[in-house]
Amino acid sequence: MTGDSQRSIAAVLTNIVGNVQQIMQAEIRLAKAEIRQEADKVKRCATLLLIGGVALVLALGMVLLSGVYALSMVVAPWIAALIGGAVSAGVGAAVITAGLKQLQHVAILPPRTVAAIEENLQWTKASAK
Repeated sequence: MTGDSQRSIAAVLTNIVGNVQQIMQAEIRLAKAEIRQEADKVKRCATLLLIGGVALVLALGMVLLSGVYALSMVVAPWIAALIGGAVSAGVGAAVITAGLKQLQHVAILPPRTVAAIEENLQWTKASAK
């Protein structure tokens, strides 16, 4: 009983288990790398949203203040403030929508890892038969 064609079932199963362990360790490393990449994307999006939000708040504060002053010459000051608030709500909604669109490009599950794990499971099932 020499050669690979004459190996015992125990040796074949041991070999399969060892291969599956190596494959799963490689998949875990791949998943970690993909998750790290996606976390970096989220960090960049969040940073942009935060900076944009702060700049928007400061700019809108000045614009609204000048708008309220200008409108208060025509209408009551409380109506002028209400109009300014409505405008700022619309602009804020537009910025939030843009940020949410960017977040849609972030994958929750790492697609390459999921595909590789599915392929490995099929290979394992085929090898066990």
